[in-house]
Amino acid sequence: MKVIANNLGKRFNREWVFRNFNYTFQAGKRYAITGPNGSGKSTLMQVLWGQMQASSGTITFHSSDTPHNQNTEIDPNQVFKQVAIAAPYMDLIEEFSLREMIDFHFKFKPCRIPPHHLLEKINLPATTSKPISQYSSGMRQRLKLALAFYSETALLFLDEPCTNLDQASARWYHDQLNEIPSNTLVFIASNQEHEYASADYKIDILDYK
Repeated sequence: MKVIANNLGKRFNREWVFRNFNYTFQAGKRYAITGPNGSGKSTLMQVLWGQMQASSGTITFHSSDTPHNQNTEIDPNQVFKQVAIAAPYMDLIEEFSLREMIDFHFKFKPCRIPPHHLLEKINLPATTSKPISQYSSGMRQRLKLALAFYSETALLFLDEPCTNLDQASARWYHDQLNEIPSNTLVFIASNQEHEYASADYKIDILDYK
C-alpha cells in the first residue's frame, strides 16, 4: 500500500503541531518519524492511521495489489482493516489471559501464523493463564508489539516501540521487526535511534512546524 500526505497539518486551538506535511510513503519501506518528546510524533502517526482528523490537507491510500499493478485508491473508511498499531498508550483487556487476548485480537485481524504458534513467538510461557492485569509494563508492551507484528496488514505503526522493554526484549523486538513481510509499510515514531536503526528514511517532525 502507498500512502500520500498532501499539505497535511494538525493544530490544537491556534497552535500547529505540524503543517505543510507533504510525503509519499511507499510499500515495503520503513519510515522513522523523529523529534523530541512532545514534538508531535504521536499526533502525526494518529492522523496517518486515521484515529485523529487532520486540520488541513488530505491523506490518500493506494493499493497496487490489482491486475497489472494499477494503483487503486482505497476508501479511507476501509483503511482500518489494513492497519496494525503498537503504542504504550494503547489499552489491553486486563481481565483476559494471554491466550484469550490473542484469540480476541485475531477475530478482527487475520494472523500471519497459526495463532497458537504466537505463544511461542511472544515467549512469555509463565504468563499463559495469568490475567493481563498482573503483567509488568514490559510484558504488556511485548504483547502489544506481538499483536501488531503478526497481524496480516499492509500498514504497521510502532510508536515508541521499546518503551519499558529490557535488553532481551529489545533484541526480541528487532528480531520480530525483521520477520515482517517485505511489502509491509512500516512507521516508527521515536527519539531513540536504536528503535529505528533499520529505517529506510528519517523524517524530523521539527521540519514541519
